[in-house]
Amino acid sequence: MALNIHIYPKREEWDALLRRPTKDAAELEAAVGEVLRTVREGGDKALRELEWRFDHVRLQDLEVSQQEMDEALETVSPELLGAMELAHRNIETFHRAQAFKGERQRVTDGVVCWQKSIAIEKVGLYVPGGTAPLFSTVLMLATPARTAGCREIVLCTPPGRDGHVNPAILAAAKVAGVRRIMKLGGAQAIAAMAYGTESVPKVYKILGPGNQYVTCAKQMVSMAGVAIDMPAGPSEVMVLADEGGNPAFVAADLLSQAEHGVDSQVLLLTTSESMARKVADEVESRLPLLPRRETAAQSLANSRLIVLRSDEEMMEMANLYAPEHLIIETQNYMELAEKVVNAGSVFLGSLTPESAGDYASGTNHTLPTNGHATAYSGVNLDTFCRKVTFQHIDEKGIASIGRAVELMAEAEGLEAHAGAMRLRRERTEGTKTEGA
Repeated sequence: MALNIHIYPKREEWDALLRRPTKDAAELEAAVGEVLRTVREGGDKALRELEWRFDHVRLQDLEVSQQEMDEALETVSPELLGAMELAHRNIETFHRAQAFKGERQRVTDGVVCWQKSIAIEKVGLYVPGGTAPLFSTVLMLATPARTAGCREIVLCTPPGRDGHVNPAILAAAKVAGVRRIMKLGGAQAIAAMAYGTESVPKVYKILGPGNQYVTCAKQMVSMAGVAIDMPAGPSEVMVLADEGGNPAFVAADLLSQAEHGVDSQVLLLTTSESMARKVADEVESRLPLLPRRETAAQSLANSRLIVLRSDEEMMEMANLYAPEHLIIETQNYMELAEKVVNAGSVFLGSLTPESAGDYASGTNHTLPTNGHATAYSGVNLDTFCRKVTFQHIDEKGIASIGRAVELMAEAEGLEAHAGAMRLRRERTEGTKTEGA
């Protein structure tokens, strides 16, 4: 297949070049809304019907049994289990270092304020199955959840047509310490965790990537009081390369993302037309060798290889696109890294493939997509916590801020607010007068 190479596009063409493949929003919301209502009203019975409708499997038990867990562990090779344990250790190390250290701050005389980080008690994790069972996502979500101290962790993932969850997903759950696993996929899984059913507990926050139906479901239930991590939809990568880059490495990075799904998108920005053409040749020669070549080929139809005039233009376009994954394979990658403003996760140098972050470097691969990196962070330890603020005021504090509080409350017309402070100010000033 011939890849699209765009040489020195005009600024007014940039938005069109960076447009992502999406479904019609109204059609998507209507379909997802029906699933949400069905689960909210029908509970477990509705979940079984939806699993038959969407995943073509008839389920008796929605929860994975201990026997299924044990049998799955027996089928996973020791080498793969060892790789999972290595990745789990690295993920735990990186996320544990993010622990919040709240310090008490004396903001003025007699006023002390501080924050405490507290784990969210009940979280629901969504792990895609579909064409590629992403057991690595189990590690990426469950490891920081356990590290943060979440009390109840529920994991939903779609079963195969035999009614069983992929053994590697169950093995990763064992490594990460997840005990409750539900055989549920798609929007119905999000609905089950948001509303609760006879078998699936209601959670306070739902996390995890998924297709556009899953992402839409997360956004819709978030309007009903359930928190979500971010709008994480179809995967994407943008690679920056100059004339000194390795075309084979760049092509491999593009293909590794393209094989995720037909709605994934890959882009190359380069200051070298020769590099763009070499990468295109490498992609075309490597594509037929992939087991998932048909998926990758459909994804590459959404790809762009864009030749720009300078590093400055590359960084401007990269920040405009706000990619989920940004790979900088230039000679001056550390210099360009300082100019990154919008990105989910950044991979620096020719020896740092995006797949390292997907699996075992320790960073999290659950990241904002579809341009949401302009405002959202990827999953981290704080994703599983909330901050509670504390404050303490003594007599000196009343003297420091009391009158200001009264004046501001009165100016807003909130007399009861002013009165709450006025009573304390009068009491403390009276005490001081009597003791003088």
